[in-house]
Order: sequence, then structure tokens, then C-alpha cells
Amino acid sequence: MKLEGKAKLLRIHFGEDDKWKGQPLYKAIVEKCRELDLAGATVYRGIEGYGASTLIRRSHLLSISHDAPVMVSVVDSEEKIRTLIPLLDEMVGEGLIAMSDVEVIRYVHQDGVRS
Repeated sequence: MKLEGKAKLLRIHFGEDDKWKGQPLYKAIVEKCRELDLAGATVYRGIEGYGASTLIRRSHLLSISHDAPVMVSVVDSEEKIRTLIPLLDEMVGEGLIAMSDVEVIRYVHQDGVRS
């Protein structure tokens, strides 16, 4: 598979403690992306942040809350990204989903060999 040119970048922001059907939400989202054969998904764990609730989420050893901010970044064609959005509507209880246009420079996957 080769993806170059115009694509969409989807960023899903939520808390590390968020769950979907008993498993971490970030893991459920990545698994769903793979099931849908999306080009790629990466999970980022933040140091500090806040969203709609204005509750500051921190990743700190001495903090009482371990609910660090998390972002899942997904890249693929607009058509394939749009198949994921209705599923995210069910999965993400509280969070932010942002989509933007991007230019893909290079993505290659051939015959089970990844470069």
C-alpha cells in the first residue's frame, strides 16, 4: 500500500483512565483503526492538559490523579477516516476529536514487509 498526497489527520483527545468495554480507550481505538485497515494510528501520553471539564490532567509520580492526557493520532484518506468517526461517537464519552487536512509525504507497506 502506498499513500501519498492529500489525506486527513484525526486527533482524539481524552484521559488515560477512560475505558471502552473494560479496556483502555486508547487501546480500543487503535484496535478499531487496525480492524478498519486505516493507514496508521499512534498513541501519545501527555504531561499535562485540560479540556471541556477544565480539570487539569497530569502525569506526575506524586500526583493523586494518574489520569494523564492522551491523544490518538490517525492518518488516512478522508473516506477511510470518515468510517471511523461514527464509531468514535460511541466510544469517546468526553473528549475532543479534531480533523485536519495533511499532505502525506511517504507511507509504504508491501507484502508483509514494513519499512
